[in-house]
Amino acid sequence: MPTSNRTLIWLLLGGGAFVLLAITFLAVLITVGSGDAAEFGFSDRVQIVDLEGEIVDSRDVIAQLKRYEDSNTVRAILLNIDSPGGGVAVSQELYTEIKRLREKKDKTIVAYMSSTGASGAYYVACAANKIVANPGTVVGSIGVIAEWINYGDLMEWAKLKEVVFKTGEFKDTGSATRPLTDREKTYFQSLIDDMYIQFVEAVAKGRGLEIQDVRSMADGRVFTGRDAREKKLVDEIGNFQDAVDLTAKLAGISGKPHLIQTGRQRVTLLDVLTSDLSRIMPFQGKALKSQIRFQYLWK
Repeated sequence: MPTSNRTLIWLLLGGGAFVLLAITFLAVLITVGSGDAAEFGFSDRVQIVDLEGEIVDSRDVIAQLKRYEDSNTVRAILLNIDSPGGGVAVSQELYTEIKRLREKKDKTIVAYMSSTGASGAYYVACAANKIVANPGTVVGSIGVIAEWINYGDLMEWAKLKEVVFKTGEFKDTGSATRPLTDREKTYFQSLIDDMYIQFVEAVAKGRGLEIQDVRSMADGRVFTGRDAREKKLVDEIGNFQDAVDLTAKLAGISGKPHLIQTGRQRVTLLDVLTSDLSRIMPFQGKALKSQIRFQYLWK
């Protein structure tokens, strides 16, 4: 075979391989979309982190918040909130992480509340630089609730008796098989009061309000976004695009920012067959038990 023909063949093969590689790379970018592919961008970017539904586990959202914490091109985070709140501890974990990103990583963080931003979700939002809500968004519900199911009467009807050995008066406080004593009610109320004070203090600090002013609104009530703006519980009235524009402005981004959104981890059929799904189940199975739950939750 003449040398010129062999050279032509090698050029065609090499060119074809290059084109195939380019097409593959482009396909990966299109498939991944605004998630991992955004790593290849160099413009100023805003990460969107969704906080939707009842807050029962903070790990997934915290993983998203941490993803670009050391990226110089991800200048800001926009929390897209639609939640009635959730557990006390998990709400506080998210609040603390957002504060860390602001103070330690110099991230600009804006919270946008679409339909609902109540109780624990509002607690989380108070860690942001600014809060944006629609006029009709449900906002507030500053308070704590604890509940469980008592099936003592059912056990009595079935002629069943629970046998308990314990080391202290309050070890089985909240038992589902008997009423609370007066001392137990006082004990539980003291726990709830302390969690309530923590909530009020977080709102006062995050919103720049006096403790007594927050207390006057912290009786479990919710407010419309417009009313919340008048009470200084939110900063701006607007929609999602308004929140994007405000985030870009606060972060010093000129022009239209590039939005990246990783989203929650998807559960595949293989995960269902091979993995422990307790962490993605509501309350991790606790809803079927009588264990008491302390919650920042609007009900």
